Amino acid sequence: MFTCNYRELRLSFNEFHEIGGGNMPEYDEFCLLELKDGRFTAGRWMPDDYKDKSSVSGEFIRGTADTVGSGEVLRWHSLVRYDLSNCLEDAEINYINLGPEKEDAYTALFENFKSLKDGDFPKSEQYCLLLLTDGGMAGGRWDQLEDDEGLFIYAPALASYDMDKVWAWTALSPDDIFEAEEEQERERKHEEELNRNPSVDPVKFKYGLDIDVYYEMACQKLRGEYPWASVAQMKKRTPWEIVPCHGQYVFGQTTTIYKGRSFVSEWKDGTDADEFIDFLCEYAREAVKDSNPGEKFKYGLDIAVYLDMAYENVRKDYRWLEKGMLEKTWRYDIRQVDGDWEFVRFFKKEKDFTLCDCSSAEQFIESVEYDYQSAALQANPAVAVYAVPFGHVEVHGWNLERYEFEKLKTGDYKVFVQAGDRVTGGSRAFFITPDCFEADTYEAFLDRYLKIVPGVSFGIFKEDLLQNDDLKQFLGY
Repeated sequence: MFTCNYRELRLSFNEFHEIGGGNMPEYDEFCLLELKDGRFTAGRWMPDDYKDKSSVSGEFIRGTADTVGSGEVLRWHSLVRYDLSNCLEDAEINYINLGPEKEDAYTALFENFKSLKDGDFPKSEQYCLLLLTDGGMAGGRWDQLEDDEGLFIYAPALASYDMDKVWAWTALSPDDIFEAEEEQERERKHEEELNRNPSVDPVKFKYGLDIDVYYEMACQKLRGEYPWASVAQMKKRTPWEIVPCHGQYVFGQTTTIYKGRSFVSEWKDGTDADEFIDFLCEYAREAVKDSNPGEKFKYGLDIAVYLDMAYENVRKDYRWLEKGMLEKTWRYDIRQVDGDWEFVRFFKKEKDFTLCDCSSAEQFIESVEYDYQSAALQANPAVAVYAVPFGHVEVHGWNLERYEFEKLKTGDYKVFVQAGDRVTGGSRAFFITPDCFEADTYEAFLDRYLKIVPGVSFGIFKEDLLQNDDLKQFLGY
């Protein structure tokens, strides 16, 4: 590791370029930036027209949804054209010039470097100048993951420098994102102080501070219409709590947001306890209505009955399907949970399970059918693949990346579709059911196929596939 003392190190940047001076960064070059308001930040240059190297129209990208427009920037200085390794390996050096010092050159000096290994971490969302362990320089926004862990985000899709890639850092100027984070932290601490001794409204909480008391009273009312009603069924929708908020107890729903922070949505549709109980009845009505055990378990409490029905339905098309294929991934059971019978799903022999949110036996069987289908496709490897050629295809804001037909070991076919943008994406496989191949012509096949993989949803239409002789031959027509 470098022997230079980062605590005493100062960097002098002497090769700044004015924006609009005919000397712009290279496409995707990472730069130190001085803004017109005197603050410093950094970012990757993305011109609107990458072919025009002199264009000043564009933005400097700092991270996901985090950019600085070129109109905000006064001057820039490259960070990627320098390697500081030789200097940082000299224990005597504490001052480094980046570019020759000149009387008429604009200079910016940075110091007060710290090390993550010393336990010195930036504040949340603070943008920093980084000295990397490979001798390079960069910038990044600190993302605190845990008390002693984090990373520096520097590009879209959360591209980041891990802690072990950063030798030393110093904070750059505060920006809107950092200041918003600081304001949220002040508000959080203020809220904590207010909630140390919350007040109690005697009218709103005349039945006490146990939320289950209010649920039980609402449940008794619902049983007049739905005899099977239970508190557990009522709580299938996001449950209500009695929690402190702004210095007083309220009926509210607590939502955990980014990095474990919580947000309370307060009930404001009334002012007293009985009004809240009436509200609970209406709020939970659908959840209770959909929990009718007579509809849900109309075929009894033997899970094998439901699994057999799903298996037989799927096997009509997935002819190679075997019951053991599903057991390699998901298992199902009917168990009592908080006093109510429920369909549950769990992985192999693990004890942890999730409730299947199904209001009827038919709905549960359909969900098992989907899992059977997925298990069958996983057990049937592809022996040949044909990738459909296409140009730029945008699908509801996402760009189509893959559209591939696969011939499976059994002679059946599926199609794999993948799309995404700069931040996220997704993929899905579709089985091409045998009835599609019962069509006499390729065109008739496409009419049936596109009901499974519609063009409006996935960007490839009938006219795109009809004239494709290679695909026609791949599918056996």
